[in-house]
Amino acid sequence: MSEWGLLPDAVIAQITRREWSNNTNLRNRLSGKRPFPLRIPLKAPTGTQALANLEHFQCFIESWKKWLYPEQLQWQQKKYQQLGEQQVPIALQLDSMPELITLLGPKAKARKQHWEQLMRPLLDVDKRLSQVLVKHLRVIENMTVDDALLLAQLLPQLQQDMGKGCYLRALPLHSVDTKFVENYHILIVDLLDRLYYGAVTEQGGLLQWLDCNSNPGAWLVVRPLCKQSRKQLAGLPILQMETQTLENYPLPASRILVVENKQSGYALPELNDTIAVFGGGRNTAWMKAEWLQQKRIGYWGDIDSWGLAMLSDARTRQPHLQPLMMDEITLLNHQKRMVDEKDIYRKIPQQLSEVERLLFQRLGERYYGKTRLEQERLAPDYVLQNLSNWHH
Repeated sequence: MSEWGLLPDAVIAQITRREWSNNTNLRNRLSGKRPFPLRIPLKAPTGTQALANLEHFQCFIESWKKWLYPEQLQWQQKKYQQLGEQQVPIALQLDSMPELITLLGPKAKARKQHWEQLMRPLLDVDKRLSQVLVKHLRVIENMTVDDALLLAQLLPQLQQDMGKGCYLRALPLHSVDTKFVENYHILIVDLLDRLYYGAVTEQGGLLQWLDCNSNPGAWLVVRPLCKQSRKQLAGLPILQMETQTLENYPLPASRILVVENKQSGYALPELNDTIAVFGGGRNTAWMKAEWLQQKRIGYWGDIDSWGLAMLSDARTRQPHLQPLMMDEITLLNHQKRMVDEKDIYRKIPQQLSEVERLLFQRLGERYYGKTRLEQERLAPDYVLQNLSNWHH
């Protein structure tokens, strides 16, 4: 293809690629963020270029003379040596979205009709929703007509605080299932924000605005390590609790042993008046629980950058906790079992002691040859001795 003298087919292909197939640009055109007119320079040739390829020059002129919408073209009188004065097309200009769609043909027209059909029930709810619908054009286009009608039924039903005391799936909705609300959660939030002037986002999200309970999540394993604690937990040897419940449910033991990894938690020995909480990994949020302030807390994790970062996070929530087997002595006793950490935490955690901070820095500098000692690699007798020392 010549570097000058764009022909109609090439211009249509360029507009399709940049304005119609590019979802971001299309949304911005529809919303007015990328305003019309759309002007496409046609790369009219210099005299030297025209003389070098007279056939293309002639095709360029003649093809644009046949353009069905002459009012869109800008022509200019140019004087060429050896060719004399010539009327040359220099730009194509589209002034509106209807012009753009007409230019692109039947497929573009059908697509526009499809999204208008899906948007119509929602615009009947409130005309102000148009900008939100354009923002979520890809989601709207992938909806079925039935889903669009359901969404239009749903919006008037959603009211602030209507979910007080229940989970989202228990919302008292008519003719609309609550899984539908989950499937279109992001779109629904933006639509409600438009209807209620940003109130949903200001309150922290849809669940908060509806006053629904959060679904249980971020589960941790709770394992009583003595008969007394098991008895107070209905005799269960092991159970799971999600973060929010654990924050509000004081565990019936004076000692709480927090363990980073599940496998190490399963391997714990019997310890009097002790309950272990493990398997949370980087989830230390539950440790802000006020009841933990009255407990003796041991914290045991991997000796690596992330393990020390989590220790720092846990200490932010409970400054009186005692780290267990997360020191240089433990590391040197098991140095041959060290491996390399795949994803290193680079920023020095703020709530480490001076000794812990030095250990963190040395691990990052490969001072010990490798960068990680997993807690599962510690010798069982070593673990038992250290837990016994902490317990007494």
